[in-house]
Amino acid sequence: MDHFDYRDGELWCEGVALSAIAKAVGTPVYVYSSATLERHFNVFQDAFKGLGVGEPLVAYAVKANSNLSVLSTLAAQGAGADTVSEGEVRRALAAGIPPSRIVFSGVGKTAAELAFAVQTGVCEINVESEPELDLLAQVAARLGKRQAIAIRVNPDVSAGGHAKIATGKSENKFGVSFAEALRLYAKAESLPSIHAAGVACHIGSQITDLTPMREAFSKMRGLVENLRQHGHKVERLDLGGGLGVPYFNQPTPPAPDAFAAMVAEVIQGLNVQLAFEPGRMIAANAGVLVSEVIHVHERPEGRRFLVIDAGMNDLIRPAMYDAYHAISPLKEPAKDAGLVTYDVVGPVCETGDTFTRDRDLPPLGAGDLVAFLSAGAYGAAMSSEYNSRPLVPEVLVKGDDYAVIRPRPTYEEMLAREPMAPWLKA
Repeated sequence: MDHFDYRDGELWCEGVALSAIAKAVGTPVYVYSSATLERHFNVFQDAFKGLGVGEPLVAYAVKANSNLSVLSTLAAQGAGADTVSEGEVRRALAAGIPPSRIVFSGVGKTAAELAFAVQTGVCEINVESEPELDLLAQVAARLGKRQAIAIRVNPDVSAGGHAKIATGKSENKFGVSFAEALRLYAKAESLPSIHAAGVACHIGSQITDLTPMREAFSKMRGLVENLRQHGHKVERLDLGGGLGVPYFNQPTPPAPDAFAAMVAEVIQGLNVQLAFEPGRMIAANAGVLVSEVIHVHERPEGRRFLVIDAGMNDLIRPAMYDAYHAISPLKEPAKDAGLVTYDVVGPVCETGDTFTRDRDLPPLGAGDLVAFLSAGAYGAAMSSEYNSRPLVPEVLVKGDDYAVIRPRPTYEEMLAREPMAPWLKA
């Protein structure tokens, strides 16, 4: 469920017409619903109540949408943060998420990033290789700290979906193999500056079938039992994120309560503190990208291009992942409006700047406004200023109020960030 719907012939976000935001802020613009963010987080968190698995740490995956106001909205609901850089740790802290609810993941953490995380007191660093374990032990020892870690294990399970968001197969760069896990866990326990707290896994994103998750989680249960049989304490089990969202052309993913029930069945009696790292399922359907039609270009051979002012630099998912986003006009189409077939493209000087081909949409023309749905995750977070196009702004709606939470920079501000080399100045 989201909070975007037609009302009085217009598409609204909660109590605000999207056209009003477009008029005030300009297009393209991302718009997020506070109510949807809050609802999606609480539906996931509440799914585990009464299942006998304790209260899990639900650490929102910051990379999905890292805007400070989005993070602060979720922090107020009790969310933790799954972070993959020092910058994301700093964002989580700035949004009010306490260090005790921050997990630091990622395969290429630098010594400086590890030092910042250790000094901050994050609750867990997910270690993804032996060299990283050695580096962290040195950093923590130098700082006089003992850092809690989980060894991230690659369960070699295919989660399906696009190859670029698969993380759980042996050929992927993430985590250590099961063959390494026992030895590395024992090594971690022997290091004075390391507290081996548990193990972690994450097999991918936009997973619409519980079967691969069940397989991976069952393997992780077996690993916990094996570690304990060898005399190791295992307090935590981090099962990552990846639960899909209902994009309009994909299979409907399992509901959070079905996911939670499966987890409870798999880990029954294991007595560990669980952690999860959902991102997309919380943020995706909480946001839309609003864009204006520049013109329609009809070729003599029949191809019809709907040229809009949003580009691949604003929403790169279709170009990068072949992702599908439903497109809705901001003015509700008449029931007898019919459909027209368009290629929807942006102004960026790339053939890849194509959002969709042969999409049937209501008739549209210059000046009309459209919304790309399910754009709250990996939209603004992956945007850029390619082609020297100003970074797309973000707006957060709360009831009948809204605020610009990332302004569009002016061209002067863009240029001012690049000081001219002294020898090139006139």
